[in-house]
Amino acid sequence: MNLLLIGVLLALIAVAYQIGLSKSRSLAGKGNNSAKLHSRPGYYGALVALWCGIPAFLILLVWNIVEPNILRHVILDNVPANIAATLDRSGMEVVIDRVQAIASGFGVSDQAAAYEIAAAQQLSRIETISSFAKLAVVICAALAGLVLAKKRVAQQYRARNQVEKTINIALALCSGVAILTTIGIVMSMFSEAMRFFNFVSPLDFFFGTEWNPGFSTSGNAEGSYGLLPLLWGTLMVSGIALLVAVPVGLMIAIYLAEYASSGFRSWAKPAIEVLAGIPTIVYGVFALMIIGPFFKMLGASIGLEINATSALTAGFVMGIMIIPFVSSLSDDIITQVPRALRDGSLGLGATKSETIRQVVLPAALPGIIGAFLLAASRAIGETMIVVLAAGNSPLLHANPLEAISTVTITIVNQLTGDTDFASPQALVAFALGLTLFVITLGLNIVALFIVRKYREQYE
Repeated sequence: MNLLLIGVLLALIAVAYQIGLSKSRSLAGKGNNSAKLHSRPGYYGALVALWCGIPAFLILLVWNIVEPNILRHVILDNVPANIAATLDRSGMEVVIDRVQAIASGFGVSDQAAAYEIAAAQQLSRIETISSFAKLAVVICAALAGLVLAKKRVAQQYRARNQVEKTINIALALCSGVAILTTIGIVMSMFSEAMRFFNFVSPLDFFFGTEWNPGFSTSGNAEGSYGLLPLLWGTLMVSGIALLVAVPVGLMIAIYLAEYASSGFRSWAKPAIEVLAGIPTIVYGVFALMIIGPFFKMLGASIGLEINATSALTAGFVMGIMIIPFVSSLSDDIITQVPRALRDGSLGLGATKSETIRQVVLPAALPGIIGAFLLAASRAIGETMIVVLAAGNSPLLHANPLEAISTVTITIVNQLTGDTDFASPQALVAFALGLTLFVITLGLNIVALFIVRKYREQYE
C-alpha cells in the first residue's frame, strides 16, 4: 500500500508541476513573455508541486510512525486480562508476533488460541480501515495543496524566493542528518564504553600490556583487558601498509600526471582505481591463500621464519588495497597545480625532474598529505584483511613476521557468538571502537593543521 501511495503521490506532483507551469505561462501572456512575471515559469510549477507533495509526504510519514503503536494497542486490547496478567514483556511480544503472523496469512506453527484468532481478525479489520483512510487522507492533502498553490500563482508572486528557501531548508536538513548520525554513533559508543569502564579501570584498559579477557556468565570482568597489544598491532599493520602504498601510489601519481601520454593515462588510471572496488574479503582470501604461503616459502629459502598469517602479510595486502587512495587523490592534486609554475621553473633552466621535485610536489603537498592520512585512516579501520591474514595473537612484540592482533579483529571476536551485551566481554568492543574513532579524528586534525600551514605558504 505504501509503495502504491508513493507512486500516486509522485504522479500528482508531476501533474501539479504542469498545472503551475501552464498557469504561469498563461499569466505571461502571448508570446510567453516572462518579463511580466516575478519568477520564471518553472519556479511556479515547482512551487505548486512542493505544496502538493510536502504536506502529503509529511502526513504519510507521521501516519506510518504512529500506526504500528496503535495496532499494538489493538492486539493488546484483545488479549484477555487473565492471560495478559501471566505474561511478562517478552511473552507479550511473542503474542503480538503470533497475532500479526495470523493476520498476515502466514499463520503459526502450532494451534492458535481462540483469543489469538479473534485478535488477528480485529487487527485485519483495523489494518484495512487504516490503509483506506491513509490513502484518502494523503491524496486529499495533496489535492488541497495543489488547489491552494494554484490560487496563489500570480504575476508578482515571489515563487522563486519560496522555492529556493525550501531547497535551502532541504539541504540544511540533509547536512544535519550526516552530523546527527555522527553524533549518534559517537554517543552510543561513548555510553556503552562508560558502562564497560564500570567493570574495568580506564588505566588498566589504556595502559595494560596483556589482553586475555575471560568469558564468564556472572557478568564480572575476568581476565586482562590491556589495549596496548591491540593498538600496537593495529599501528604495525597500518605502518606496513603505508610503507607499501605511499611510495608506490605517489610514484604512480607522478608518472600519470607528468610523464604518461593521454592515451595511456585514459585507461591506466581507471584500471588502478579498480583496486579500490574489490571487496576486502577478496583481499583477505588472497592474502591467506597466496601472499601468506609465498612469504613463508620466501622466508624459508633465505633462512627466516615467516608465519603465513602475520603482520607482514596483512600489511602488504592492505597496502595494495589502499594504493588507489594515494595514487588517485595525489594525481588529482598534482594535475591541479597551475601550469604557470611549471613553465616558470622550466624557463629558469630547471629540468623536468627538478621541476617536479622542487615546484610541483611542494605546491601539491597539502593535498598529498591529505591523501596519505586518508589512506592511513582506511588502513586503521580495515577489518576483513586483518581477520584472515594477521592471525589472532594479542601479544606485545615488534616482530612483523609473526602473528598479531588488531583492534578490529578483537571487536569482531568480542561481538561474535552468543554474547551477553551487558557483559564486559561485549562492552569492551564499544570502548575499542571509540578508541579507533579518536585515533581517526586525531589524524584528521593533524591533516587539517598541515594543509593550512602549507596552503598559506603557496597561496
